[in-house]
Amino acid sequence: MNTVFAVTLVFVGCCSNVVFLELLVRDFPGCGNIVTFAQFAFIAFEGFIFEVNFGRKKPAIPLSNYVIMVTMFFTVSVINNCALNFNIAMPLHMIFRSGSLIANMILGIIILKKRYSVSKYLSIVLVSVGIFICTVMSAKQVSAERGGTEEEGMYAFLHWLLGITMLTFALLMSARMGIFQETLYKKYGKHSKEALFYNHCLPLPGFVLLSTSIYNHAVLFSQSSPVEIPIIGQSVPVMWLYLLMNVITQYVCIRGVFILTTECTSLTVTLVVTLRKFLSLIISILYFRNPFTAWHWVGTAVVFLGTLLYTEVWSGIHTPVKGEKPDKKTE
Repeated sequence: MNTVFAVTLVFVGCCSNVVFLELLVRDFPGCGNIVTFAQFAFIAFEGFIFEVNFGRKKPAIPLSNYVIMVTMFFTVSVINNCALNFNIAMPLHMIFRSGSLIANMILGIIILKKRYSVSKYLSIVLVSVGIFICTVMSAKQVSAERGGTEEEGMYAFLHWLLGITMLTFALLMSARMGIFQETLYKKYGKHSKEALFYNHCLPLPGFVLLSTSIYNHAVLFSQSSPVEIPIIGQSVPVMWLYLLMNVITQYVCIRGVFILTTECTSLTVTLVVTLRKFLSLIISILYFRNPFTAWHWVGTAVVFLGTLLYTEVWSGIHTPVKGEKPDKKTE
């Protein structure tokens, strides 16, 4: 029952979170900073009460290690959200982040000197090709949609290219964080809930650097059209309602993944998260009518085929391995 409950939380929480995020960025593409801050503050507040018992519980992993991890986590979260302000459509954003396992594998080869099976190396090729197809098709769309003079088209393309560079950097940084987290867990044991709290609490002072953007978007959110909440009969600006729902669903999503990691093997967790990403992509395309060509579908299929091949889903279904130990942390 815990497994079914966790899977439900992951699909409901994560998929609805993507919907509310897109509702926010469609009207205010640069609102990533206030969204990230709200998510961090909420999860840190909950963890301060229920995980560290108002600061009375000492961390199992030294804080100096958390500072390093948090620096990487904060950077990844902010850059991923800021990239949406550079002509990056939500479907492409999700496809790029689906390459996290492969990025982790590449850095594992370089940093940890790991070696993998032929199927895993093949998965690298598939995911890379899939992302390349989607990226090239999106680049053509950006140029076509902008139109105007040649200078304007070039500016739009360079603007989009900067967003792609940000996503690539965030992808590699996220993989490096996963390797660092893996080494910490091997040394001190797994403390996922503790790590969740410190990853969201320690970066909060860093948002001072983004305070201007956060304040400006808070003002813009307050000026959005009001909507009445049925239960309490109170009207609130619609963007604040979207933000609240985004924060709540983000918490539900993270909690679902956490429960799943304690109940299932890494194979099951990876499969559930991969399917969730695919469903989120379909919802974004159909509900918001995001531009998606046949080539985009081909690229998406190749990405997810490569991801499933990487996790060895098919061999895991036919020949389950007893006592399988996860060797990576799934996003």
